[in-house]
Amino acid sequence: MNLFFEESGDFKVGTVLSQAGEAYQVEMASGKRTKVKIKDVLLQYAAPAPAVLHEQAKAVAAGIDLDFLWEVAGEEEFGFAELGAEYFGHAPLPFEAAGLILSLHSAPVYFYKKGRGRYKAAPEASLKAALAGIEKKKLQMLVQVAYVEELKANKLPAAMQAMVLQLLFKPDKNTIEYKALEAACNELHTSAPRLMLATGGIATPKDLHLSKFLFENFPKGAGFPDVPVPGVPAKLPLAGVAAFSIDDVTTTEIDDAFSVVTLEDGTVRVGIHIAAPGLGIRPDDAIDKMARQRMSTVYMPGDKITMLPDEIVAAFTLAEGKNCPALSLYATLDPADWTVLKLETRAELVPIASNLRHNDLDDLVNEETLANGAGDYPHKAELGLLWQWAQQLEQGRMKKREGFGLKPEQNNRIDFNFYVEDDVVTVARRKRGAPLDKIVAELMIFANSSWGKMMHEHGVPGIYRAQGGGSGNGWAAKMQVRMVTHAAPHQGLGVDQYAWSTSPLRRYTDLVNQWQIIACAEHGVTAPLVAPFKPRDANLFAIVSAFDAAYAAYGDFQSNMERYWCLRWLGQENARQVEAVVLKDEILRLVDIPLVIKLPGMPQVARGAQVKLDILRWDEVDLTIEARLLEIAATAEAAPDAGLDYEDEAGQDEAPATLQEANQAPDADVEVAELASETVSTEPAVE
Repeated sequence: MNLFFEESGDFKVGTVLSQAGEAYQVEMASGKRTKVKIKDVLLQYAAPAPAVLHEQAKAVAAGIDLDFLWEVAGEEEFGFAELGAEYFGHAPLPFEAAGLILSLHSAPVYFYKKGRGRYKAAPEASLKAALAGIEKKKLQMLVQVAYVEELKANKLPAAMQAMVLQLLFKPDKNTIEYKALEAACNELHTSAPRLMLATGGIATPKDLHLSKFLFENFPKGAGFPDVPVPGVPAKLPLAGVAAFSIDDVTTTEIDDAFSVVTLEDGTVRVGIHIAAPGLGIRPDDAIDKMARQRMSTVYMPGDKITMLPDEIVAAFTLAEGKNCPALSLYATLDPADWTVLKLETRAELVPIASNLRHNDLDDLVNEETLANGAGDYPHKAELGLLWQWAQQLEQGRMKKREGFGLKPEQNNRIDFNFYVEDDVVTVARRKRGAPLDKIVAELMIFANSSWGKMMHEHGVPGIYRAQGGGSGNGWAAKMQVRMVTHAAPHQGLGVDQYAWSTSPLRRYTDLVNQWQIIACAEHGVTAPLVAPFKPRDANLFAIVSAFDAAYAAYGDFQSNMERYWCLRWLGQENARQVEAVVLKDEILRLVDIPLVIKLPGMPQVARGAQVKLDILRWDEVDLTIEARLLEIAATAEAAPDAGLDYEDEAGQDEAPATLQEANQAPDADVEVAELASETVSTEPAVE
């Protein structure tokens, strides 16, 4: 006797060897033996052989007209044998019955299974809807196949042209467009970004990286709505100074300037003048909401996305030849030892005499010319005095820093500035600690620390950068820079408090602090009552959290774009053999550009050792590079401008203070930044 039975949702045939109770011992055509319960048996028959019946049943199933079978079935539940008699016109033979079962089982749209060998015809409305769905899927599959063929031919289907970014960065995986893209990528053994580049959906790798960033961080676009330019208080006093700024040639958001006046008693009054958008922009107005949504200007080589609209920047930037609204910090100094005799903060109009540029002055203003008085350049006398004070400020910070148990800063690191014009990149090396850099850096630290102290003494909260003494395990955790709303030491900088306040055109935290500082300057002891943000203000905590998230995302994007332009530079210069310096173990940095690479299998050599590399290939999409070691310089000593990090006594990596902690952008002010926890820093030295 042979059996046709169901097992695990599949139909099988076999020959009975024996029966024991409610089960058969069955031998399959393959020779395998299995136990079959009586309740799973659908047919018992003598002939033909199991293998023959199975083939005959499949042939019968293939020939059954499902529409006719559905009509024959009626509306009531039925068994397969009953339907077989109706359909075939006679009691079905074993192979016919088996074929009918296979057909019923394979057509769940037509027939609902109700039990072992029992079914019910689907209602007419349900059947029509299901068949329409099947037909739709067939048509979609045809469209999808056509899309795949177009993509494989490096042609972007018209339906995909408006959804390229969605497909790449936030796809709906149920759409035929995504399924076609995925199928084409699988067949071509490539990735979706590369295929989009090949089809022209994305023009260049640069556009790919920029588009991804904008899609994730500026989903509504990077433009601004039209807003009126705010005015400033009408009765601002005019400062009796001739101020000047020091910036890179590409800077447009000029938010700090300086003035120097020698008073009748021989003391020197230095003015640190910061652009004051806080005098016109008010908390919760339309411009504030735009700035708060962005949190910071986004920098990348050759371009930027400003925090404020261009017309707002133009109204408050410290432009040459204008009387500009500014928040000024005046320090009266004794030139004998450069001690600070008096500090004063006030909002005023400041005449800007000059916008000095690093590109014009760096070769003229250096430690040698400042020492011997050589050369002729604008504001020479003022720069000489500022240089003397800056050195005193740095020495004071270093003593404070050492008091915190940290090693002195090292200024032998190299910074890089990127300039991009018509897709041609220029990378300029600048040694950190040049006089103009140090002047701006030290005076900005002085202002941020002084204003941070002012807010603290007036009981007004602000947004501070703190480092050291934090919770967490290990040296690195305790030295992590964090943002807090109360005054706390910044051990890396060597100051008792440090509140970002000197870049209100470019950082929202600085704009917030400017409002608080203005309240202190104008209202004195009553400042806590009128300041926009009160102690333990939940809104202030929310700003800190949002700023941290945005700033991290912007920093990652800037690093990626700098890496992209470094790779572009390699191709542009046809650089196949390059010099590099060992930063640590297998981590190296090229000498001419701030490109950091990992070289697996790198022999153990001293940090700072010069090596020559053979560049094998690089990828502007993945931002990866492959190289091999050609030779190691004979000397094991570090080059004087290697720009290495060093280790403290505990063996932890301690990155020397950079000229700028974050937003290292070619158009920003130079400002010494906090110790970073990273081992390697490749950003330019400007803020």
